[in-house]
Amino acid sequence: MTDLGKLLGGLLGGTGGHAGGGGGGGNLLAMLLGTLGGGQGAAGGLGALLQQLTQGGLGSQAQSWVGTGDNHPVTGAELAAALPDRELDALAQQSGLSRDQITQQLAAQLPTAVDQLTPTGEVPTPATLDELFGKQH
Repeated sequence: MTDLGKLLGGLLGGTGGHAGGGGGGGNLLAMLLGTLGGGQGAAGGLGALLQQLTQGGLGSQAQSWVGTGDNHPVTGAELAAALPDRELDALAQQSGLSRDQITQQLAAQLPTAVDQLTPTGEVPTPATLDELFGKQH
């Protein structure tokens, strides 16, 4: 997950590094993808994240991030309603940030991160993401 956090931090220009407890935007997103990915690890979490957002009523926003057009914004409150409480609680415990801080940071970073992880307008497979992250099987 550390490699994923570094990659996401690089993709996002390191803009999330202002948070305390090592909970920068890229690291928060890496933690979220890791927890949602279950046995597939962080890379498998991207598809799970998009599915969770769609089920939580944010399908149009999530699809705009994957697609090649403009990225629709999302608010922290929308993410708080769409993401499972147990995932947000786990992120709060791991990062030392409040749930509100987490959802605000994720709201600022998710559109760009998902857009950059899906440059062709399609969600890559976990194996493809693992290659991007430099993981060897």
